[in-house]
Amino acid sequence: MEVPVSFVLVLAFICISHSLELQNALDRLKRSQEHVVSDPSDCVSRTRQPVSANPHNLSVDIRMPAVVPAASDTYLCTAFSVPTSQDAYIVDFRPHASMDTVHHMLLFGCLTPVSTSSYWDCGSVQGTCEDEASIMYAWARNAPPTKLPKDVGFKVGRSSGISHFVLQIHYGDVSAFRDHHRDCSGLTLQMTSKPQPFIAGIYLLMSVDTVILPGKKETNADMACDYSSYPIYPFAFRTHTHHLGKVVSGYRIRGGKWSLIGRQSPQLPQAFYPANKDVSVKYGDTIAGRCVFTGEGRTSKTYIGATSADEMCNFYIMYYMDSRHAVPYMTCMEPGSKELFQHIPDEANMPIAVSPADIHSMMHMRHSTDYHLEQVVGWPLDSLQVGQVSGLALDSDSNLVIFHRGDHHWGADSFNSQARYQQRSVGPIQQSTILVVDPTKGTILKASGRDMFYLPHGITTDKNNNYWVTDVALHQVVKVSSDGRDRTVLALGEAFTPGSDSSHFCQPTDVAVDGDTGNIFVSDGYCNARILKFSADGRYLSEWGAGSSDRRRRIPFRIPHSLVFLPDRQEVCVADRENGRIQCFIAQTGEFVKEIKKEEFGGEVFAITYSPAGVNGKSTFGSTPLRGFVIDYSTLDILDIFKPEEKEFKMPHDMVERGDGCVFVGDAGSKSVFKFTTESKHSLIKTMINWHYYNF
Repeated sequence: MEVPVSFVLVLAFICISHSLELQNALDRLKRSQEHVVSDPSDCVSRTRQPVSANPHNLSVDIRMPAVVPAASDTYLCTAFSVPTSQDAYIVDFRPHASMDTVHHMLLFGCLTPVSTSSYWDCGSVQGTCEDEASIMYAWARNAPPTKLPKDVGFKVGRSSGISHFVLQIHYGDVSAFRDHHRDCSGLTLQMTSKPQPFIAGIYLLMSVDTVILPGKKETNADMACDYSSYPIYPFAFRTHTHHLGKVVSGYRIRGGKWSLIGRQSPQLPQAFYPANKDVSVKYGDTIAGRCVFTGEGRTSKTYIGATSADEMCNFYIMYYMDSRHAVPYMTCMEPGSKELFQHIPDEANMPIAVSPADIHSMMHMRHSTDYHLEQVVGWPLDSLQVGQVSGLALDSDSNLVIFHRGDHHWGADSFNSQARYQQRSVGPIQQSTILVVDPTKGTILKASGRDMFYLPHGITTDKNNNYWVTDVALHQVVKVSSDGRDRTVLALGEAFTPGSDSSHFCQPTDVAVDGDTGNIFVSDGYCNARILKFSADGRYLSEWGAGSSDRRRRIPFRIPHSLVFLPDRQEVCVADRENGRIQCFIAQTGEFVKEIKKEEFGGEVFAITYSPAGVNGKSTFGSTPLRGFVIDYSTLDILDIFKPEEKEFKMPHDMVERGDGCVFVGDAGSKSVFKFTTESKHSLIKTMINWHYYNF
């Protein structure tokens, strides 16, 4: 949400005036836009920077005092005194924040903050200011700095009614703080004591009662108010929604004619963009706005609310007006009449195309993009002669391990309606289903797994190079020695018997192993919707289902298809195939950490792999091509998109990252393995494959 939050004070959100985030010598701590502060004391030390000043100018840093939010969707506030007893004017705002950590931030100006603490929870009934607050600045999605036009400033100080600034920051996903850093986000204000002939202000249009229906392609949120004050001259505008917003537009209506103030996609950096310079607003005009949302992909209604799972519809107009009649903050929350909006220009409902280049530049504002995964053409040197490739892993020597189905195939007649395998009489796969392959040449170094499996699926290795595999026909998880003797060390589940208790699986898909404890995690599976945890010796420990930051909107797993253990974070992540998302959990407790879901994935997520350095994936759904994605785990930014240069992916089923920048993708459709590499060793965190197919 983007207005001071507290469900009790919903109306107050709209009524609060804008306030500035000025402070004097009390500069606050910070986590810089470019880097995570690893040493909290360093963050704190930077809150003591002196205010720079000359006879006419002040430079003030306003920062959060090394905070650590305790929960997702937390709103924290900190207050600062205006650093002068005289009138002053803010002429420049420079943000110091990253969307990795900060969902959005607002700067308010008022006479009296509600708290004198170094910071407080302002998402509760406390709020921000005891008196009316004025929004002076808003930031989200890595928006660039905002500089005001010449001779224009936000007035603060002696005669303005603003003696304090309150900085409010919404921390959306608390998992960004699992590295225990402290946050010093905020902004720097450039101020002058020189009187400005024009005073800046904010006019905020906001929808407060819009309901977005699940699955509905388009929902409009309309706002309109008659203007009844002195002329204002819009010079910048800013749009704000959450994930469902497609386009937000603002207009002046005069004599029945609609004139555009500004229009933008809220999925781009939510900066203040230049407004239509030919549009002014005077007494008798109407100011109107529309936000266009989509409910596609949602399974329940979405409301205007305070969490990142809710939505918002805001159109900010930054204006100036003659200093003699200055009004610093105005709002409009009225929905307007249906008759009025029958005449809104068609452009208001035309989504603004956000190109891959736009997304790339937005998401990589702080990330180097000096690398790109490209296919290693000609690898392997010789054909591997494999069947449907269902799983990939690495052994302790970083050799590639391939799990494939030989001459067996998973088809529509493989299982009955009770998930029982129907081709048991054919016998197990006679070929070697586990191949150890030289990652450089692609030559086979070792082969095993003969006469053991019926329909292989997932594979991983432990620190002793044992293979942990799943077989969807057997409904089992099997530990196999790597000594080449095709020896089963341990089997979990009852062969050919599906079930849902602690000793049975139903078409289990994958296994992840904690290298330190030996604990294993099983994704189960095609007909169950859970993750199970076992000790190294196969003793059942616990299980859990899908997670959510909002329990009211918890969506169960729909084929948890691939697992990966994150040793440096002690987390387990699952590719929730049919929901098109990745969910991560604390390995010890099963507590939900975060969800990764992006429209670019195209519908379904099949596989993930992890390196403490970055993330990848693939996608195909409908017309969406099969592609790989490299994703930064902490920021959730898409760092790279890749695909084969010669053949296309057909059924990419699993992938693994080698640690040196090499990524291998097993394709069940083409019965092959692709190798991708890059010269640069950028932070590759996780690999996920996203695409659409019936069953495999």
